[in-house]
Amino acid sequence: MTELGIGIGWRPEIAEAVEGLAGVDWVEVVAENICADHLPESLTRLRRRGVTVVPHGVSLGLGGADRPDPGRLAALGEKAVALGAPLVTEHIAFVRAGGALTASPALEAGHLLPVPRTRDALDVLCENVRIAQDALPVPLALENIAALIAWPGEEMSEGRFLAELVERTGVRLLIDVANLHTNHVNRGEDPARALAELPVEALAYVHVAGGVERDGVWHDTHAHPVPRPVLDVLADLASRVAPPGVLLERDDDFPPAEELAEELTVIRATVSGAASARRDAGAGTGAGTSAGAGKRPAERALLIGAGARVSGGPMPGPVPEAPPAVPEAVAPVPVPVRDEGARQRLGLAQASLLSALVAGTPVPEGFDSRRLGVQSRALAAKRAGVVAKVAPELPDILGREFRPAFLAYARSRPMNGGYRRDALDFAEHLLIAGRPEDPVAHRRLTRWWQDRSGHRSPGPAARLVRAARHALVRR
Repeated sequence: MTELGIGIGWRPEIAEAVEGLAGVDWVEVVAENICADHLPESLTRLRRRGVTVVPHGVSLGLGGADRPDPGRLAALGEKAVALGAPLVTEHIAFVRAGGALTASPALEAGHLLPVPRTRDALDVLCENVRIAQDALPVPLALENIAALIAWPGEEMSEGRFLAELVERTGVRLLIDVANLHTNHVNRGEDPARALAELPVEALAYVHVAGGVERDGVWHDTHAHPVPRPVLDVLADLASRVAPPGVLLERDDDFPPAEELAEELTVIRATVSGAASARRDAGAGTGAGTSAGAGKRPAERALLIGAGARVSGGPMPGPVPEAPPAVPEAVAPVPVPVRDEGARQRLGLAQASLLSALVAGTPVPEGFDSRRLGVQSRALAAKRAGVVAKVAPELPDILGREFRPAFLAYARSRPMNGGYRRDALDFAEHLLIAGRPEDPVAHRRLTRWWQDRSGHRSPGPAARLVRAARHALVRR
């Protein structure tokens, strides 16, 4: 596997700081935030210095009921090629639901939502992963996500779910230790058990991030310093296997460069200390402590052989602490979805959950209604925050009215497109309602909407048509 080292998530807000940080071996960039034919100058400079750049996708929705969108896959592959990346990464999550498969309105979450750990969901996920692997020019690694909610009737633990995914597809894993901690607080899941069940031989790299606990719920904010419990999970993982790479994520409330440097130093020391303990344990017992040890021989062979099937060929570089070689014939065997009904069953379940979260429909049976309320409010708050970033003119025009107005809008208006479309729809919604009441702000919002939507001079008839259309939608 590619030896990446210690890295940090590249974000435009800290681009200059990242370039100046000492000891940064690699960076990760959100794939949807860049264009393959117009890379940010900061990333270009980093690449010239020999810093590896890995694109990290957030919109494929490989855990969704629909097959991956060819256009999204092609775009992700183009960015990997443009960056000279050794791999690309995505998430084990669904981000949209509804549509033709379920004959229901298409809905966008604007967030990574958990996949039920069931056989149906695993079958669909495996087929989606194989489609993605075949389409991408480089190997794919998938990340475990943080979750506020748990699906009823789950059939597997997280570790076992991931292990079977690797066995069947050969996909590599991006393990987020902050997400393991989040799921420990929110869902009572033991990080040590998950790590013990994981095929760590398939590890591509590790994410580390901060969060905050409010009212007994851990919020994976990526806007706070990395807490000790997350570092403890990192140490546990690094005591089992040498991570090919470890990356610090920070997405908001960015601290000074000195604080970022200190966090990287702590992460480096945590990994180094765990490596020393692992080596000492190996010297004392005459055997390594790879998490594959102790597994049944057949199971271990599957885990080792899982790396054989990857798109774009094997990842270059030596495998740290390589397990014993196995025959080349040992490789994951493709298992197709048992029946197309699995996709429809999963689609209906995901559409029902997402509709409850973003459209106010009844809570599906078996879910914790209080926890779904927390998730629903978090989704709306995230929507408001992202819209404020992609359309900063809106909070400037609306002032203090922006956030309460947007949250009220979001309760009855699910997002069915991107955030820029969401911003336009929100502005149109306000104008049709005769808001804002301040005439100066109203004129500014009108001009903003006209410029962005292409309707530069809508007459009374056009306004009437739009008002009638929205009135029909509300009925």
